[in-house]
Amino acid sequence: MMLRVENVLSPDSVSELRTLIDAGEWVDGNETSGHQSRTAKRNRQLRHGSEVAHRAGRLVLDALGLAPEFIAGALPLKVFPPLFNRYEGGEAFGDHVDNSIRRIEGTDFRIRSDLSATLFLTDPDTYDGGELVVKDLFGEHRVKLPAGDLVLYPASSVHRVEPVTRGTRVASFFWLQSMVRDPMHREQLYRLDRTVRILSVDRGPHDEAVIELTNLYHNLMRNWADA
Repeated sequence: MMLRVENVLSPDSVSELRTLIDAGEWVDGNETSGHQSRTAKRNRQLRHGSEVAHRAGRLVLDALGLAPEFIAGALPLKVFPPLFNRYEGGEAFGDHVDNSIRRIEGTDFRIRSDLSATLFLTDPDTYDGGELVVKDLFGEHRVKLPAGDLVLYPASSVHRVEPVTRGTRVASFFWLQSMVRDPMHREQLYRLDRTVRILSVDRGPHDEAVIELTNLYHNLMRNWADA
């Protein structure tokens, strides 16, 4: 399942975050690449582990915690600290697959990467190219969202970033381990949660059907989730 989450960051929050990271130290994007990705990747990345990266990542994590659509779709158990990249002057990231396990060097922190996320931090009319292209059996899905919007997609997918031929594309990206490992279970829970939210608005939270569907949602979570 691919999911667009709108307005994770407000325009003011995007501006605050960009002011912070634009003044940081940017290094070769292969600082955190795996073996296969290293051969396909040409971009710059905010230095991982720096104070600026830590502060910026905390701003993103705080915003994610206030985004119900993200939580409903991802059901996050652990989130890798957000990273930040930029593409310009023809830079791109060719077809690749994200590592199945992500860890932070020198710590015990590690996650199984069930989902990947890209949070766009540049308005799409300020640069050409730079589409995130996610492949599945249906074909290719091209994603280029307004600043502040996020796309969530399977980390198991082959994907790439097209060359940026004008302007600069800046984004935050990260991986997460979901409480619900099975993608089909996760999608069904998201659809059920969305239905409950719609019915709650139409009928009120104490409607019999809303209560029964809420009960079903939580019982399925008990069966499928690891917490």
